[in-house]
This record gives sequence, structure tokens and C-alpha cells, in this order.
Amino acid sequence: MTQAEFVQSFGHVFEETPMVAEQTWADRPFRDFLDLHQKMVAVVTERMTPSEKRALICAHPELGTNQKMADASVREQASSGLDQLNAEDYARIRRLNAAYREKFGFPFVVAVKGLTVSDVFAAIETRLESADVVEERVRSLTEICKIARFRLESLILQQPSQNST
Repeated sequence: MTQAEFVQSFGHVFEETPMVAEQTWADRPFRDFLDLHQKMVAVVTERMTPSEKRALICAHPELGTNQKMADASVREQASSGLDQLNAEDYARIRRLNAAYREKFGFPFVVAVKGLTVSDVFAAIETRLESADVVEERVRSLTEICKIARFRLESLILQQPSQNST
């Protein structure tokens, strides 16, 4: 793949941050999708500046809201039932999102694959009580890397093998 093709294919794996794919392209070849994921994570953890990391966190949509978001985020939130909240739960998630953003200055991020609505509520409530800003920034980036792994796995495992990287 050319760099442009690579970015076209994998630029959305890290929400609204194609620079991760742009920089990872130079680290090829990749043994498998796990190697590709590790190299993408290294771009995030070792090469991104603090302000780029903050922008990556802020690129993620708030959970359970009606804001515009990437197709992958829509599917992921729907898989956990966050697209079908009743009025009470919708108001609750909005309050929790607002409290989280107020405390930490960025949106709450969690890899929702395999989680229920109750799991999401428990996670945000726990993280609101126990984390400081630095700790929470690290935790958010860890969750983002987990989300990227799920997205990458889905992309690669659903495509025919002619698109080797």
C-alpha cells in the first residue's frame, strides 16, 4: 500500500486522528494486526505531544448523546445499548458526562465493546470518584488504544487478505 492508501484504510482507527496512521506507515512491514496495533500505539504513546494526546482524547464523542460522531462510534455505542436509553438514563448520562468534562477537561472515554449500559454507568461513576487528571488522561489513552485494537481487528478480519500491509 502507498501511504495514502494506508491512511485511507486505517486513518479512522484512532478517532479523527489520521496522523497516527500517517506516522505508522513508516514502521512497516507489519507481521500481523497485533504488530500493526502495537506500532500505532507507539505513535500515540511515544511520538505524540501532550497537546496532540489531548486532542485525540477530545476527538471522542461523549457516550450516550446525540452529537455527530464517526460511524464506528455509532456502531460501538449501539452495541452497548447507549443509543436506546430511556429518558431517565439519558438525563443521567448527560449529567455524568458534564461532571466528568468539568472535572477533567475532556470527555469520558471507555471501550464499550462488550459492556452494558450499567457497566458504562459504573465505569464513569468510579472514574469520577477515584481519578486525578493525570491518571485519568493515561486511563483515557489506554481506553482509546483498546478501541483502536477492536476497530483494527474488525477491519482486518473482515477484509480479504489481498490488502496486506
